[in-house]
Amino acid sequence: MTATPGNPPTIVLVGHGMVGQRFLEALAERGLTGTHRVVVLCEEPRPAYDRVQLTSYFSGKTPEDLSMTDMAFIEEHGIELRVGEPAETIDREARKVTARSGLVVEYDVLVLATGSYPFVPPVPGKDAEGCFVYRTIEDLLAIEEYAKNATTGAVVGGGLLGLEAAGALKGLGLTSHIVEFAPRLMPVQVDEGGGAALLRTIEEMGLSVHTGVGTQEIVTGADGAVTGMKLSDGSELATDLVVFSAGVRPRDQLARDCGLAVGERGGISVDEQCRTVTDPHVFAIGECALASDGRVYGLVAPGYEQAETAAATIADDEASFTGADLSTKLKLLGVDVASFGDAHGTAEDCLDVVYSDSRAGLYKKLVVGRDGTLLGGILVGDAEAYGTLRAFTGSVPPVSPESLVLPAGAGAPAQLGPTALPDDAVICSCHNVTKGTIRGAVTEHSCTTVPEVKKCTRAGTGCGSCVKVLGQLVTAELEASGVEVDKGLCGCFAQTREELYEIVRALRITSYRELLDRHGREGARGGEGCEVCKPAVGSIIASLAPAIGASGYVLDGEQAALQDTNDHFLANLQRNGSYSVVPRIPGGEIAPEKLIAIGEIARDFGLYTKITGGQRIDMFGARVEQLPLIWARLVDAGFESGHAYGKSLRTVKSCVGQTWCRYGVQDSVRMAIDLELRYRGLRSPHKLKSAVSGCARECAEAQSKDFGVIATSNGWNLYVGGNGGATPRHADLLAQDLSDAELVRLIDRFLMFYIRTADKLERTSTWLERLPGGLDHVRDVVVHDSLGICDELESLMRAHVSHYRDEWAETINDPEKLARFVSFVNAPDTPDPVVGFVPERDQMKPDLPLLDIGRRPASADDLLEGSTLR
Repeated sequence: MTATPGNPPTIVLVGHGMVGQRFLEALAERGLTGTHRVVVLCEEPRPAYDRVQLTSYFSGKTPEDLSMTDMAFIEEHGIELRVGEPAETIDREARKVTARSGLVVEYDVLVLATGSYPFVPPVPGKDAEGCFVYRTIEDLLAIEEYAKNATTGAVVGGGLLGLEAAGALKGLGLTSHIVEFAPRLMPVQVDEGGGAALLRTIEEMGLSVHTGVGTQEIVTGADGAVTGMKLSDGSELATDLVVFSAGVRPRDQLARDCGLAVGERGGISVDEQCRTVTDPHVFAIGECALASDGRVYGLVAPGYEQAETAAATIADDEASFTGADLSTKLKLLGVDVASFGDAHGTAEDCLDVVYSDSRAGLYKKLVVGRDGTLLGGILVGDAEAYGTLRAFTGSVPPVSPESLVLPAGAGAPAQLGPTALPDDAVICSCHNVTKGTIRGAVTEHSCTTVPEVKKCTRAGTGCGSCVKVLGQLVTAELEASGVEVDKGLCGCFAQTREELYEIVRALRITSYRELLDRHGREGARGGEGCEVCKPAVGSIIASLAPAIGASGYVLDGEQAALQDTNDHFLANLQRNGSYSVVPRIPGGEIAPEKLIAIGEIARDFGLYTKITGGQRIDMFGARVEQLPLIWARLVDAGFESGHAYGKSLRTVKSCVGQTWCRYGVQDSVRMAIDLELRYRGLRSPHKLKSAVSGCARECAEAQSKDFGVIATSNGWNLYVGGNGGATPRHADLLAQDLSDAELVRLIDRFLMFYIRTADKLERTSTWLERLPGGLDHVRDVVVHDSLGICDELESLMRAHVSHYRDEWAETINDPEKLARFVSFVNAPDTPDPVVGFVPERDQMKPDLPLLDIGRRPASADDLLEGSTLR
C-alpha cells in the first residue's frame, strides 16, 4: 500500500449501511483508523440504521431509535462521514472517487458496500402515484404520509419484506392484500407445510393473501393515481396504494461503470478475501458482492463476516470468506418463522420428521439423515428451540428427532440444555461465535454476565435470536466453574421474586421502602430502588394485601409510585399518548342496556371502539383527564374495571354452552362468569387469561389459556399452562371430571401457587416448563397437597375474594386520587396538545406527526388544524 509522503493512506468506504458500519468497527478493532484516513460516502440522508428492524418504525420506534451509528465512535476514530453524499464515478487508474457534490477523494483502498435495490417488476403503471418500494426510512415515511388518504393497500411479494410491509399497511389502518407469484408465502425459507401454516395464521389476522398469481398491470385513474391491480389469473384487485417488495438486486452499477467484473445475474465479483477479481485495490462487501462461492448473500450475518474479512485483509491479517450459514429466525406479523440448514431436504436419502397443528398455526419439520444427523429444519408459529436446533445441525442430537418437534404437553419433549451442545456449535450466526468461544469468555476472560460476554465476543449483538441460549450457556459455565451465580431479582435485591414473596408474607411487610431497607443489598438500602423491582414488589404486596394487612388499592400511598405506566392510570397507554378503557364483561355475557350504555359513552367522548379477542369491548382515545369521567359513567351503568392494564386476571371467555348450543354438556357461561368474578383483580407475576368451553369442540379455546376449563358429561376438565401469544403452548391436563366445587378449589390452589413461586413477568406457560418436575410437581402440590400448603393457598384466595374492591369506583370517589389524572400538574385544565385524531371508517384514529415524535407542537390548534375532531 502506498501513500503520499507525510500523508496517511486513505480508505474510502462507499455506502454506510449495516455492513458498512460493521466494516468501520472492524477497522477500529484492528487499529487501522489510527493509521489511515477513513472517508465514508453515504447516499442516504442519515448514517447507518438497523434495516432488519425497519418495520418497528410503525410500532413507535423513531429513526433515532433505529440508528446503529454512535457519533462518538465516528469522532473518536476520526472517520470522515459524509451523509447525503453518494459516489457518482470511480476512476480506478487515478484511484479517485467523485461524489455527487463534486467532491473528489483519492484512495489507496476502496471498499464498495452499496447494498441492493428493490426489484420492481416491469409492469405497466409501476411508476404511478401511489406506488412505493419498502427499503429505507424515507420509503416508510412516504408510505405513511400517502396512507393517510388511502383505504386499501396491496403488497407485491410474499417474502420477508413483503409480509412486513403488509403488516405495516394493516397497522396504518388499511385493508391489506399480499400478492405472491409463488404457490406459497416465503417460498425461499419455508416449504409447502410451513407456508400453509403461515398462510392460515396471517389470514386470521385479517390480511388477504393471493398466491400463485402475478401482477400484470397497475391500474390508474384519470389523475394518474393508483386505483387497482390486474392479476395474471384475470382477476382485478381494487387498491389505492401499492408496495413493491418482490426481492432485491445487487447495486453494482457504480462497479460496472468503472469496469469491474460483475456476475451474469449481478453482483461485484470478489475473491475469498472480498477483494474484487478485477482490481486488488477495490473490495466489495454485503449485498452488492458476488462471493467466491457464486452467491450474493442477502442476510446481514454474511455481510458482517465479509466486512470483517475485508478489514482483516487490509490489515495484512489472514482471513477468508468462502460461504455462510443461511439460517434465519424472524418474527413476521407476530409469527415466529425460522429455517436452518438443509430446510428443504435436498440431501440424498434424507427423511422428514414433521409436527403440524393447523388450529394453533404450528408447523415444525426436521430434516435428518438416515444415520440420525440433523440436516436442517423449518419452524413456524413456535421457534423457541431454534437456537439449540441450529447448533446441533450437522451432528446427531442426543435425543430422538420426534422429541425435538413435539410441543410441551404433547409427549414429554426433550429438554436439551446448553451442556448438550458441542463446543464447535455456532451459537451466534451473525458473528460466527461458537459455544467454545462463549465458554472461553467466561473461563479465560472472566466474564460473568451476558452483557460482558456480548462485549467480549459480539455474540448476541446482531439479530438477537441467540440471546436466550447465550444466557443459558453463561449461567451453565459459571455454575460448572463453581462460581455462585447471582440470581437476584435485580441490583437492589439479592433474593429472587419467590424469596421476596415469602419474606413479605412471613414478616407481613406492607411497604416497598421497608422491604428495601431491611432486605435489600447493602448498597441499595436507603436508595430509590429501580424500575425492575418496584413493580415486582408492588405486585407481591398487592397479591398478599388482605393477608398482610396492606391496602389492596394500587394507587394508595407508596403503592402508586411502584406501578408501571398502565397501572399508574388504571388504563392502557396507546401510541399517541391517549388511553384505552376496557370495562369487565364477565364471561362475555352482556345485556342490551349495557351495550347501549357503552355505545353512548363511546359516542359522547369520541372514542374508537373495537371488540377484543377476550369477548370485551375496548374504547380507545381517552385523554388522561377524561378517564375518571368515563369510569363514572361506566360505574353508574353497572360496569367495573376490566383490569386490561394490570398484571392480573384479564378475561374468562366462554362459548354459549348447553343453554343454547345443541352440543353443549355443561353451562359454560355460568361457570365463566363465576370464575371471572372470583379472580377479578388478582395481581400476579404476569397477566392471566382463561376460558370455559361447554363441550369437547372447544369453541372458547380453553387449551390456549393460563387456566382453561372444558366441560365433560361428568363435570369439568382443568387445563393449565397454556399460552396463545408470541410463543404458543397447549395447556396440560391437570385434573378431569371435576365437580364445580372441586374445580374452583384446584384453580384457587393453582393460581396462588403460581403467584407464590413464579419469577417476575413469567407467564404460567414458562413457569410450568421451568419449574423442577413441571406438571407432575404442580399436580402433586395442588391436587395431592404434597407440600401440605393447600389450606394456606385456599385461605389466601378466600382473603382476596372477600376483600375485592373495584379500582375505578375507588378512584372516582376519592378527590385526592382524582388529582393525578391531568396532563400537566401545573395546568390541570389544559389537555395534552400532542394527543390528536383524524377520522377513519366512521370512527377516529391517532394523528401521529411524521418525525415529530417527542416534540410538542406550539399549540393544540397546530396539531388539530384540518381535523374534523378539533
